[in-house]
Amino acid sequence: MSAKPKKSFTHVVRERYCKGCSICVAFCPKHVLALSGGKVRVERPADCIGCRLCELRCPDYAIEVYESGAESAGAEAGDVDYCLPPEAINE
Repeated sequence: MSAKPKKSFTHVVRERYCKGCSICVAFCPKHVLALSGGKVRVERPADCIGCRLCELRCPDYAIEVYESGAESAGAEAGDVDYCLPPEAINE
């Protein structure tokens, strides 16, 4: 019986939108996120379980979580126009 490979997740943080409220940090059950310099940063990405509570609770849409390597993950971080509000990006 072979063990399933552990899923990994990619975090996209829009520092421009982050106001440092730390709601995402407080709701992360695995303590993946931390505040640094008044902005959220991904401190322990390998511990992420993909619950997306950070993404759901962020009042400013400053963070997104994607399964790494998933075909349905949406746009790559480099393909997103960060001048647009996140709700305006439809794929």
